[in-house]
Amino acid sequence: MGILALDDLPRLGPHRTYGPAERTRILQEAHRTPDRKEDATATWSLTLLQRALRQASDGLPKVSTFTILHTLHEAGYSWQKDRTWCHTGRTLKKGKDGTVYQKEDPSTQEKKRR
Repeated sequence: MGILALDDLPRLGPHRTYGPAERTRILQEAHRTPDRKEDATATWSLTLLQRALRQASDGLPKVSTFTILHTLHEAGYSWQKDRTWCHTGRTLKKGKDGTVYQKEDPSTQEKKRR
């Protein structure tokens, strides 16, 4: 089924209330690069995008993460497709003297098997 499963089917309850203007506003916010201080993130998650849209003066105070996800899918986006991933068990640490070094967890493979 995939993305087609997200289409509105006849059901009880309220119908979609967001029109083209609101969907454009969602896409506009998703295209904006998040401000690290204001948005407290370097990349958008659905929850953080929802928070930004709800708090904006021209935003959507009742928008749901489902509406955001559905709007992104309708526009041809696949969520997290281009997110940056790191190796499991490897972290970058910063020492008190400012040196950055890589630390590896020796039991990573054992943890993956559980």
